[in-house]
Amino acid sequence: MAAISPTSQGVRSLLRFNTRLLDSFGNASRTLVTGSRLLRADESDDIPVKKGWFEKLLQVRTIAPSKESHATKLASKETLYEIMFHSVKPEYMEQYLKEFHLYQELMHSKTNGVTLKGSFTVEIGDQDQAIHIWEYSGGYPVLNEATTIYRTDRDFIEFRKARNKMLRARSNQILLRFSFWPELIEKEGPNIYEMRSYTLRPGTMIEWANNWSRGLQHRQESNPVTGLFSQVGELYQVHHFWSYEDLQMRKETRESAWQKPGWDEVVQYTVPLIRHMQSRILIPTPFSPLQ
Repeated sequence: MAAISPTSQGVRSLLRFNTRLLDSFGNASRTLVTGSRLLRADESDDIPVKKGWFEKLLQVRTIAPSKESHATKLASKETLYEIMFHSVKPEYMEQYLKEFHLYQELMHSKTNGVTLKGSFTVEIGDQDQAIHIWEYSGGYPVLNEATTIYRTDRDFIEFRKARNKMLRARSNQILLRFSFWPELIEKEGPNIYEMRSYTLRPGTMIEWANNWSRGLQHRQESNPVTGLFSQVGELYQVHHFWSYEDLQMRKETRESAWQKPGWDEVVQYTVPLIRHMQSRILIPTPFSPLQ
């Protein structure tokens, strides 16, 4: 009889091991099927099962596929918003604010449908930064016309020359407002404002909105101002604006939200969607409609 080589013995041993392993998987799959049937039977008895925080965090929440864009589902495109971020040289801040006030008046007098909705300096966060919120009532046609005037009008050209000498950096975004957040309207002061900015994982904007449309009900005492999400510029970015009398009121109202049933779930479901977040405390400029 021919001798069996060590290699042949190894192959046969491996085949026997794989066979036992497949049998194990088969038994496990049958166990899982049986378990799922038992679970459905238990569910029919309407016995509530309370999930822990960790289980809720790992739960998969699916969203049905759609041929509509996120913007179409979440907001109206009839009104656009622009947020300007201007990092000002510290020694020029007072002069910068005077020049920007004149710029605001020029924009209102030379364009149609363009309104400054809020103007702030950063108190806590990015120091020596000014943040301005513009509304374009009429969407992209109004934005296009305003941009053309801004680039070609002699008064705006002179403004830019003076402004650029006072800045360290600047950026902007074009955004839409979430339909379930309040519209930006004038507000009497004095108030401080918090701008909470979230950069989300791509593809999670609708899930974020679904959770926050419920979560906002638990935060009405926090005086929600508006919620915007980006369309041009840094994408998948959300900005929530809140108003408070002072930082102590902010502390108390944020803590009280945790006493309301359902708020903890909003946090648990939205935290995994965030890649980066930032909070700024803002002080209105003298000419800001939000005071």
